[in-house]
Amino acid sequence: MGQRQELPAITGLELIKLLRRNGWVEERSSRHGAALKKYDVASNRTRWAIIPRRKKSLPPSVLGRILSKKQSGIGRDGFLNMYYSSK
Repeated sequence: MGQRQELPAITGLELIKLLRRNGWVEERSSRHGAALKKYDVASNRTRWAIIPRRKKSLPPSVLGRILSKKQSGIGRDGFLNMYYSSK
């Protein structure tokens, strides 16, 4: 079995910038976080991702929840593709 690649450390602010470059729109924001949305054609629904505005790295559990099917639907592989293609 192949090893799973660990998710890179990323701040909330960097994640917001990364998602905005990939077509997500910041719908609402507050001092503590931002709500980004994007229409997902494959599932015929609007996806929402709530991202904390932090200058520190997001904990892996928080990043995992943001990438999950319930929020953004991006998943681990989709995030890694976006992250490394933007570098």
